[in-house]
Formats: sequence, structure tokens, C-alpha cells
Amino acid sequence: MSEFPCKSVPSTNETPIKELKDSRDLLNGVKRAVVVLTRLPEYKINALRPPTPQQFYSEDDSLSSSDSDMQWEPEDDSSGSENSLSIHKKKTGQHVAAPNTSRTNTTTNNNIKITNVSEPAPVVISSVASAATAIRPNLPEEELKVDMVVLARKQTMRWQRGKILDLVTRADGRTKYKVGFDEKGKSLVSGHHVAFDTTPKLNQLYVGARVVVKCQDKMFRFRPGILAELPSRKNRLRFLVFLDCHLPFYVGLPSIHLVCRPLENVLDDIPCGPHKSFVTRYLKDWPSPLLTQYKQGESLNVELNGAHQRCEVQSVDGSLMQILFQDNQHTEWIHRGSMRLETMARFLQIERAPK
Repeated sequence: MSEFPCKSVPSTNETPIKELKDSRDLLNGVKRAVVVLTRLPEYKINALRPPTPQQFYSEDDSLSSSDSDMQWEPEDDSSGSENSLSIHKKKTGQHVAAPNTSRTNTTTNNNIKITNVSEPAPVVISSVASAATAIRPNLPEEELKVDMVVLARKQTMRWQRGKILDLVTRADGRTKYKVGFDEKGKSLVSGHHVAFDTTPKLNQLYVGARVVVKCQDKMFRFRPGILAELPSRKNRLRFLVFLDCHLPFYVGLPSIHLVCRPLENVLDDIPCGPHKSFVTRYLKDWPSPLLTQYKQGESLNVELNGAHQRCEVQSVDGSLMQILFQDNQHTEWIHRGSMRLETMARFLQIERAPK
């Protein structure tokens, strides 16, 4: 606790003495009241404070994302090792042993070269999400018309604003859309490569929705991705999006554009690779995705260019944290459940191993 309920006097071992300035009060025997403010011990202050319910948390809690109904905590090891990590789900009582992440040699696993020294095992939590749904709402589809302004895919990671010039129906019954882009060029695209140019309504959004996000990048202003979180107190009323280029970040509603005709399995639109595997596991684990719990200033190993490298946590924001690679001073935001985190990758490897 940083502050006390009342201000303390310089010392609690001295008795304050009030000087009698009025001699008439002394002759008449008048007594003056003296108030002594005493600093209470820490344990008394804690005893006076009412317990805080788990569903409420402070601003500091939201920054560190420590609020969770199910939390995995390290157990005390009789051998005195601090690298032994156990997993305990408070609600179910299930207990699974996790790997010891202490290591001093170099190993190779899944084409990723693991170097550097041991990493203390952090707390891993199963973050219980809010009542946000991961089911696509049963709403009528908005009609796509000629001369309608839309966002369409021009390249794999590059979407641009344009106008529908024509609707082309193929022999198999599928409809293609001929789009003329504002920045020159035309393209014939499918419905899952077209997004509305308007801002969606909240009842249209859900975890797993296929979206296109307006970015600050001048070269690629619009990028495709998957909606990963709806606004809540934990993320300060923002939307979390996993872009197909593996970058995660929080955005506001005006930056989101819904894909018009998403595929039945939206994961089929994501290029094959580690990022697709991560998003697949994330949606499978929803509404309780796994998160590591680090604090600002802590060190960890993160995969970059095929090798785990030493990093330092610069800041934590909801389900994301900004890390600084020590070798090249490169900074980036990463999800706290990303499989690029060495601790998470090793834990999942043990979890998938045959029992």
C-alpha cells in the first residue's frame, strides 16, 4: 500500500505538549483538547480494509493483466529450485506438471535453434474471457451492389478501397466481384476478399470474425486479420485483432471493417505457418486462452528469425506486451500467449506429449 488512511506524526514515542498561551485559562483550570495522529501498522490497515471481490480490479491490475479466474502458479519445490512450474486451475482443481525451463546448453526443436541461458518460469494463466461470444450471429447478409464502395484484396496482405464495377456469376453458381481500385487497377475477387467500407455495428462482431483493419502504415493502409477480443474492462474497451502478418494490436471500432462473405472456416484465409497454428489454438481455447504473465523489466526468450533470442519486457497492455530484443534493439508487440515465447512453446510441447 502506497498511502495510509491518515497522515502520521514524526514520532509515536513522544507525547505532544500544548503550550498554554492564555494565563487566564491556567488560573481557571481550563483544559484544551489535543489530537494525536498515530501511524497504524501495516497489518492493522489491511485488517480494516474490506476484501476485494475477484471480479473487480484496479487500474494496475488491468495493466498487468493479472486478473483471472483460473491461474497457474509455481509451486514451492522442496529442492529449493525456482524453475519448477506447476499448473493449477483453481476452479476445477486439475493439476498438471509443466516443464522446467532451466537450460544452459543449445538445443534444436522444430527447426528453431534455442540458445542462451535459463529462463525463470513465469506464471501462466488461463484467462477467462467475458461474456463475448465466438459464434457468428445469425444476421441477414447485406447486399453487394454495383457502384458500391468497398475494400478489396489487391495482394495477399494488401487491401485497397475501390468500387464494385460488375457482378460475375460463375458456372458453379459462385459470384465474383469486379472491383476498380481508387489507386488504379482492377481485380476480380471472391466475396471473402471484399469488406464493407462502413463501420460495423457491435451486434455484427464476434471473436473469430474476419475483418480488415485500417493501419497507420502508408504502404499497406488496410490489412486483413481475425478479431480476437471484444471490448471489456480488461482491455479498456478496445478490440484486439490478429493480423495475417502475425502482428497483434488493439484498435477502436472505426478502424474495423467486416469482410462481406467470410469463408465457413475463416482460418482457411490465413496463410499456412506458425501464425495460423497460433490463431487456430487461440480460437479453440476461447473463452479461456492461455497467457504468460510477465512484468515490465523481466527477461525472457522470444523467437525471431528462427532462433530464440533474449528480450526484455518494456510494457504490458492487456493481453499484449512490448518486448525489446537485446541483440539488435528491435522492439515489437507480441501476444502473451504467442508460441514465439519459449516458455509457451515448451509448455505446449509437453502438454501435447502422450501421457
